[in-house]
Amino acid sequence: MNILERIVANKKLELEKRKLERSVELLQKETLFSRPTFSLKSFLLDPERTGIIAEFKRKSPSRGIINANADVATVTGAYAKFASGVSVLTDTDFFGGKPADLIAARVHDIPILRKDFMIDPYQIYEARAMGADVILLIAACLTKEEVQSMAALAKSLQLEVLLEIHDDSELGHICEEVDLVGVNNRNLKNFEVSIQNSLELINKIPSGKLAVAESGISDVNTIVTLRNVGFKGFLIGENFMKEADPSIAFADFVNQLKAKQHEN
Repeated sequence: MNILERIVANKKLELEKRKLERSVELLQKETLFSRPTFSLKSFLLDPERTGIIAEFKRKSPSRGIINANADVATVTGAYAKFASGVSVLTDTDFFGGKPADLIAARVHDIPILRKDFMIDPYQIYEARAMGADVILLIAACLTKEEVQSMAALAKSLQLEVLLEIHDDSELGHICEEVDLVGVNNRNLKNFEVSIQNSLELINKIPSGKLAVAESGISDVNTIVTLRNVGFKGFLIGENFMKEADPSIAFADFVNQLKAKQHEN
């Protein structure tokens, strides 16, 4: 059983418990459930923003503990100044996140992506109740039919959908209901990373879908390269979170990116 299969198997057990604790009806009564949502698409196209979707992540299966001490509200507040979006991990067992992290980040006026392994419609209602604006659907975890039905549900709840793909075989999962297509440069089966994955897939993504490069982005030159071939969004997590103060690391990165843009 590879890492992705282990995560999905664990997620199914986790969801059985959560559904018993809180029904969809209770989720729909949460204060944040009916709030107006922000559009990640709009923020990614805003020339005053960087295109970066900055991630808050405490640990990962590949690296173990990344940053156990960072405060989610402080870090995401720093991200919100220049990022186009914020991604918050809500998986506990493998990534050290929790729904309360996303709720804490919700005080900022920026699109928030719920980063988790979404395999059940229940999780979409959860995302809305937490205050998310965007959900992640991972093609490797879902059939084409599941992507379409879950994306349609998300749209009905005013949530945008980022579909994550890893190779050519998953291009068929892209459907009308999907807003953005992310190319993960990290192989979720063995966690190896190669930016070449994004460069090879960009021209195969339908022109009407905003393209987001995910993982393996640690310097501004990579963003310039990816932007030049057509990517509009850049999901970055470990590069900031591995530092003692992710807020400072993010600010430094943004300054480097602005300097590079002025050069060009």
